[in-house]
Amino acid sequence: MLIDFLPPILFMIALGAVLATVITLAVRKLYVYEDPRIDEVEEMLPAVNCGACGYPGCRAFAEATVKGEAPPSKCTVNSPEDNQVIADFLGVSLGQQEKIVARLACAGGSHVAKMRARYDGMKSCAAAVMAGGGGKACAWGCLGLGDCEVSCDFDAIHMNRFGLPVVDEDKCTACNDCVIACPLDLFSLHPVSHKLWVACKNLEEGEQALAECEVACNACKRCAVDAPEGLIEIKNNLAVIDYSRNDLATPVPIQRCPTGAIVWIENGKTIKGEAAKKIVRKTPLPIEGER
Repeated sequence: MLIDFLPPILFMIALGAVLATVITLAVRKLYVYEDPRIDEVEEMLPAVNCGACGYPGCRAFAEATVKGEAPPSKCTVNSPEDNQVIADFLGVSLGQQEKIVARLACAGGSHVAKMRARYDGMKSCAAAVMAGGGGKACAWGCLGLGDCEVSCDFDAIHMNRFGLPVVDEDKCTACNDCVIACPLDLFSLHPVSHKLWVACKNLEEGEQALAECEVACNACKRCAVDAPEGLIEIKNNLAVIDYSRNDLATPVPIQRCPTGAIVWIENGKTIKGEAAKKIVRKTPLPIEGER
């Protein structure tokens, strides 16, 4: 009886031997060498996979750094000292990386920007936009419900008492999460050398813009006139800065802005011009139609 099972047993043994040989050859043929330093560099990275370095995660950045395609300094979450450890380990230069931060194109807090209706719903800017816009008179203005604050994993954004997000540039890693989170596209990433900034996106004509927000750009063109040629242009009733000419930027264009919509940002501090309207109100404006 045993002899009846012998052929299939021998067949299975032979088949197993053939498959093992094929797999062994395939592994040798398809093997891709990976530099063992990649694992070690990845261990030195913060493992937050934020993408601020321009790569989809810490592993991808580690691979690029080991290959010499990216300097260690491109990791903006690590401290300079930690990045120097990576540079020393790889025997490469730390590299120069200008700090990039998130900037908000709105200064219309509740004390200067009017509300046409009270929004009563989920505390989310995205939800408010879907439910009729959130009730703010300025259709481009920050709704102040904090989607950006919630999205920031680095505690770099906090809402102030007037419902405006404030970015802590020291903590900001330019991870881009707030840019994605804001349904009105009010955030963008800029190097800190972009000191001239328009804190407004309102495209209404001058008087209409001011009727909605006291600190809106009213397209008076004074900043464009005072700036070096080509640096600032008025487009669709809004001052627009050409950052390709940023080497010409000075605080001069902010000085005659009557609303303070264009500012100069130095070391994380926002500076308005001499002619900017002084805002002394410390309480929210009343909602239209409410007493």
